[in-house]
Amino acid sequence: MASFNGIPTPQDGEKITIENGKPAVPNNPIIPFIEGDGTGRDIWRASQRVFDAAVEKAYGGTRRIAWYEIFAGEKANDKFGEWLTNDSVEAIKEFVVAIKGPLTTPVGGGIRSLNVTLRQLLDLYCCIRPVRYFDGVPSPMKHPEKLDVVIFRENTEDVYAGIEFKEGTEEARQIIEFIEKLSKKKIRPDSGIGIKPMSRTGSQRLIRRALQYAIDNGKKTVTMVHKGNIMKFTSGAFRDWGYELAKAEFADKVILESEVWDKHDGKRPEGMVMLNDRIADSMFQQLLIRPDEYEVLATPNLNGDYISDACAAQVGGLGMAPGANIGDSAAIFEATHGTAPKYADKDVINPGSVILSGVLMFDFMGWREAGKSIIDGINRTIQQKRVTYDLERQMEGATKVKTSEFASAIIENLS
Repeated sequence: MASFNGIPTPQDGEKITIENGKPAVPNNPIIPFIEGDGTGRDIWRASQRVFDAAVEKAYGGTRRIAWYEIFAGEKANDKFGEWLTNDSVEAIKEFVVAIKGPLTTPVGGGIRSLNVTLRQLLDLYCCIRPVRYFDGVPSPMKHPEKLDVVIFRENTEDVYAGIEFKEGTEEARQIIEFIEKLSKKKIRPDSGIGIKPMSRTGSQRLIRRALQYAIDNGKKTVTMVHKGNIMKFTSGAFRDWGYELAKAEFADKVILESEVWDKHDGKRPEGMVMLNDRIADSMFQQLLIRPDEYEVLATPNLNGDYISDACAAQVGGLGMAPGANIGDSAAIFEATHGTAPKYADKDVINPGSVILSGVLMFDFMGWREAGKSIIDGINRTIQQKRVTYDLERQMEGATKVKTSEFASAIIENLS
């Protein structure tokens, strides 16, 4: 298409395509962006400067991004009278890779989550949340550097599928009556009802990506996190389907933890990835007291939501937590925090989440040199203690800088 939302597509850019399941990226890719609501405006301006500088630094002008704005959230509603335009969704389908700031989702009513809607419309079934520590960032942990995990969270099923019936409605009454008849169990008549679907297909494609990531990146373990001791046919099935997949598709590269103990005296064979599982509530404790024993986590949707934010808190909070939502034909990289509207347009918020999400984007595109340059820049800037207020207030001897100034410092420190 020549335009989306009435805005012409960049004439100096080319489309990213998917070939053999992987992105084929030209030297001048068109990348749609959604700047985000609230503080998203400040964060996006800062982040875009860092991205452009890193690409220039890494490739000396032979590569560049043709940015293309699309719309969702408050800006879309102001311009077009709808919170998410169909053209914006179609633009992401067309150009494959997109990046976004935080979007508004009211609590208790109004619009559905735009983030969830985008994931479902584009079938972005794999949410990837790397959690690592940057030396010098304030943390409540004694040894935050021991936590270095990549969380693969299923993104389209579980409670986020959103099949709910309000208390007191005829639909809720009928569902309660049907379940009581089928299960022989009583449900309080004044209950709201929620249904969570979890499929073999949805679970296995997520776990497949986690296992392949571990194999490709030399990781030693993949841990499935579930609540199968209570929810045996949903969360428990996630675990069972994962073991089935490992045996069927990865028998030469993946070994089960039970086999390690039964056949190898507890020693993982060199070159093999060990697949195990942990109950979700135990996993929270494990990540606090034995974090260095875990590398890649594969989780259903709700467990992954909780665990990824809890892990981020251990290494300094969501301000430094990136996120990627990836499917077979499209990918969106995004901030993991909210919009913080009271700080909007004040140039004070930490842009680290979007900047680090850009690093994930560059890695996905195969532009790893640009991503590494940004990581080096962030590391050096934090070591210099030139940080935004969320970090400065917890760091002795730090200099508080604005959002834009933090971006400028990172650009100064690019490798």
